Amino acid sequence: MKNLSRRELIKNAGLVVLAGIINPFSGFSQKVKSAKTILLVSGWQDVNIGDIAHTPGLLNVFQTYLPEAKIILWKRSKGTEVGELLKKNFPKVEILYGSVDQDKNVDNPEILDALQQADLMVHGSGPLLVGADNLAFWMKNTDKPFGVFGTTLQSPSEYHQSILKKASFIYTRETLSIEHLKKVGIEGDHIQFAPDATFFMDIKNDSLAGNFMSEKGLEEKKFICVIPRLRYTPYHQFNANNNGWTDEKIKEVETVNAAKKEEDHAKLRAAMIAYVKETGNKILVCPEMTYQVDIMDELLIDPLPEEIKPHVVKRGYWFPDEAASVYEKALAVLSFECHSPIIAAVNGTPFFYLRQPEDTIKGNMYYDLGFNDWIFEIEETTGNQITDSLRNIWTEYPTAQGYLKKGMDQVSDIYKKRVESVDELV
Repeated sequence: MKNLSRRELIKNAGLVVLAGIINPFSGFSQKVKSAKTILLVSGWQDVNIGDIAHTPGLLNVFQTYLPEAKIILWKRSKGTEVGELLKKNFPKVEILYGSVDQDKNVDNPEILDALQQADLMVHGSGPLLVGADNLAFWMKNTDKPFGVFGTTLQSPSEYHQSILKKASFIYTRETLSIEHLKKVGIEGDHIQFAPDATFFMDIKNDSLAGNFMSEKGLEEKKFICVIPRLRYTPYHQFNANNNGWTDEKIKEVETVNAAKKEEDHAKLRAAMIAYVKETGNKILVCPEMTYQVDIMDELLIDPLPEEIKPHVVKRGYWFPDEAASVYEKALAVLSFECHSPIIAAVNGTPFFYLRQPEDTIKGNMYYDLGFNDWIFEIEETTGNQITDSLRNIWTEYPTAQGYLKKGMDQVSDIYKKRVESVDELV
């Protein structure tokens, strides 16, 4: 469908309101309803269980702390399987799809209908203001409030700044983003810390997980999960048009990845080897992103001593509901990726985040929540340090669980307070 102008959208949606045509703000800001309606833009891509997990996490936040509200999800990625996953777990949520063109018009009349219904628009968790155009569409057509919930805002562009300056609330997923906003003159009491919404993802798939664990001989709390990662995600390998990267950018990404991949993963392998030798238990190598299925053998399995390999099993790409159920049964999750540790934490399982410096500032949210002992800045960490910390977990598991609970107890309180502030806006 071609992109429709605002006037065409109103006509097609049956929303012809003279005041709204003359003044785009007046027609959509005077509707009175007893229950609030939130238009949530989220769901950036489906090749990463972390990006998928943002959406059910934030839906759960709102359904928990604003249960009477109607949620309309404007989902950016169009993957059928993820759409079905959300419908299954959130049957009351209406899911819409539609693109925004350079003039900030949309190609789906249902989006304008949603704009009329909604009292508020919320941009979900993400690596930056991914839905900037969606917010710009909202700003063009209404003066109703909007905000950002659990998003990294590192060095925002001028375009993003122009939107953020008009936001009614900005909840960054790490406090460092607040400092980045101050540098560009965006500050105020409406800017607060709210960790990534994945910290509230409650969907699971015990059936799939149970079948997989039975097939692979994985026993509850007698295996660890490990997740590899290259320094830079090689988006040029699986996104159209090389992800828009220049040849120079691609060369930089591939050069850094090649130089660091063995150095990084050797440290994780040291912990894997010690775990198997000292416990006799198994290890599950699993992905957070699709491309990681192709690097598991090279970086984490093939270099292992022959006596260790029989204790290692693999999982292909999966969705966050199954991952959550498996992580819940694991003893610990050790990950170079940022979101598998969160999914583990939500389900009561200790985690290590092996943090690479190229992975943006998002990992600082772990420091904000007090998980300092379980973050390993990989260039400042040895394999022995990771091993010693993992040994502390399997030998003193109740202590590890207490440490996890102390950090996680903050999350619910933060979300509750942030939603209460949002509720006061509408």
